[in-house]
Amino acid sequence: MAAFSRIEVTLQMKEHGLVPVFYNPDPGICFEVARACYKGGLRIFELTNRGDYAHEIFAWLNKKLARECPGMIAGTGSVIDAPTAVLYMQLGANFIVSPTLHEDIAFVCNLRKVMWIPGCGSVTEISDAERLGAEIVKIFPGSQVGGPGFVRAVLGPRPWTSMMPTGGVEPTEENLAGWFSAGVHSVGMGSKLITKDIIQNRDFGMLEERVKDAVQLIQKIRGNIQ
Repeated sequence: MAAFSRIEVTLQMKEHGLVPVFYNPDPGICFEVARACYKGGLRIFELTNRGDYAHEIFAWLNKKLARECPGMIAGTGSVIDAPTAVLYMQLGANFIVSPTLHEDIAFVCNLRKVMWIPGCGSVTEISDAERLGAEIVKIFPGSQVGGPGFVRAVLGPRPWTSMMPTGGVEPTEENLAGWFSAGVHSVGMGSKLITKDIIQNRDFGMLEERVKDAVQLIQKIRGNIQ
């Protein structure tokens, strides 16, 4: 079962504003990436369900993180059906992220009180997700849906909505300032943060520094907004 409550997950995503998203068929690489994110200051990590036996990698990774990176909140993404969500929750996933909105996933996650973050691309989908109990909605694909302008427009009539765009988010001041000034709760970032070069060169020290820089940049941007 999940080691962290939905409230704890929500607050951790809010605190640093960044959720790293990653998958690799090599569990060792997955751990090094997660540990670099941890050392860089993050306490949240999303392993996507994108390859064969991905659930086995998550099971191993979640146990290892609990031992070696205490406080790291591991969850899984790219979940598109309830049986898969249940499988990952049995393996201790602390949150479930989907690229799309599925009521059946909402039901099983709510039953276990596990954070569920559905992908939404319209105001109607966002409304439906919140009606089903979603505390945070994933705006996906973020830039294609409408970018920061979409977030700002949604928050006009729905100021209570918490949004996490993924897709088109980059660790640059210009890009992050656009999203956070629009009012996002947090952002999801994959290959723009965890680049192919870092993985190919096994340069996890560089990743740690990139994460530190991104976290500090987000805090700076938030401070300027306030």
